[in-house]
Amino acid sequence: MAQVATATTISQEFAERFAGSLTRYQRARQVIPGGITHDGRHLRPFPISVTRANGAHKWDVDGNELIDFVVGHGSLILGHNNPAVTAAVAAQLEHGTHFGAGHEGEALWAEKIVELVPSAKRVKFTSSGTEATLLAMRLARAATGRPTILKFEGHFHGWNDYALKGEAPPFDRATSPGIPDAVMGTVAVVPANDIAAVDARLAEGGIAGIIIEPSGGSWATIPLAEGFLQQLRDVATKHGSVLIFDEVITGFRWSPGGAQARLGVTPDLTTLAKIVAGGLPGGAVAGRADLLDLLAFRDDATWNAQHKVRHPGTFNANPLSAAAGIACLTQCANPELQAGCDQLAALLRAGLNAIFVDRSLPGFAWGESSAFH
Repeated sequence: MAQVATATTISQEFAERFAGSLTRYQRARQVIPGGITHDGRHLRPFPISVTRANGAHKWDVDGNELIDFVVGHGSLILGHNNPAVTAAVAAQLEHGTHFGAGHEGEALWAEKIVELVPSAKRVKFTSSGTEATLLAMRLARAATGRPTILKFEGHFHGWNDYALKGEAPPFDRATSPGIPDAVMGTVAVVPANDIAAVDARLAEGGIAGIIIEPSGGSWATIPLAEGFLQQLRDVATKHGSVLIFDEVITGFRWSPGGAQARLGVTPDLTTLAKIVAGGLPGGAVAGRADLLDLLAFRDDATWNAQHKVRHPGTFNANPLSAAAGIACLTQCANPELQAGCDQLAALLRAGLNAIFVDRSLPGFAWGESSAFH
C-alpha cells in the first residue's frame, strides 16, 4: 500500500527540533507564572531554553546553535562572554560578591560614566532600568515641587507604575491592571514630534519632568523628527521642567556617550542600564549635580528627614556589576566599537529588505544605530 505523505507544519517541526526546550518550559510553568520570567520571552508555541552562549551565538538544551541578534536584551554590546568582562567578574568573585559597604569599584564605575556621558556630573546606581526611570521621575518631582510627568506615545521606560501609561496602543487608555487611577493621573501622554502639543501642555502647569527615548519610541520604532530633541530641550528650559533622556538602550550604543552625544542635545538627567553594567544587573541615574545632590545626606537633621530624596537598594553598585561595568565601558569608550555595530545593523536591515523585495513580501526593516525592527 502506498504511503500517504503527511505535511509537517512549522509548529510541529519547531516542537520536534526544540523538544528539550518544550520539556523545560512545561516544567517551568508549574512554578513560574506563564513559564517565563520576562514578558519579552513570551514566544509561541514556547520559548527556547538556552544552556550556554559565546560571542553572537547561543546553544539551546537540544544542542541547536542559534545566532543571537538581541544579545542579552540589548545589554551585551560586546557579545556573550567578552574576555575582559568575564575576567573582571571572576577576579571580583575572589574578593566577595556583596560587601554591604562602599568599595573602590563604585567610584571607578561612576567616574567612567561621567567621563563618557555629556550630562553626567553625578551618578547614582540602581539595580535596573526600571528603577532608574522611577528614581529620575522622583528627582524631577522633588526638584520642582510639581506632581506630573510628561511622556510620549509609544515610548518605553520600564514597568514601574509611572512608566506604563501610553506605552502601547491604544495610547489614550487611562487604566492599567494593578495601577491606581490616582497614579495614572500623574502622568500626561502626548504624541511625539508635536512640539506645539508639548508646549501647550507645559503651559498648563504642573509638569515636573519630561521623559523620552532620544532614539524615538521603543528604540527607534517610532523615529523622532529631526530637530525635535533640541526643541524639547528648549521648551523644557522655558517652562522649568526637568528633561530626562531614557538611555537604557541607547546609552553607550548610539555612541560612547549615548544618543545625547551623537545627537548633540544634553538633558538634565539620564537613565542608564543594560550596557552600563556589562551584562550583569545594574542601572544608574546620571545628570546635573544639583539634581543628584538631592539624594545626599547633609549635616542637617531637618533636611535629612523632610527634604532628602530617599533611595536605598540592597544591590546598588554591587561589586560584581561594578567590575563588569568598568570592563565593558572601558571598551565602549572606543567609537570604533559603535561604528562597527552600526555597520552590521545597516547590512542586516538592507539584507532583510532585499529578501522582502525578492520574495514580494509585505513589510520592511528599519532602525537607527545598531537597532533594527
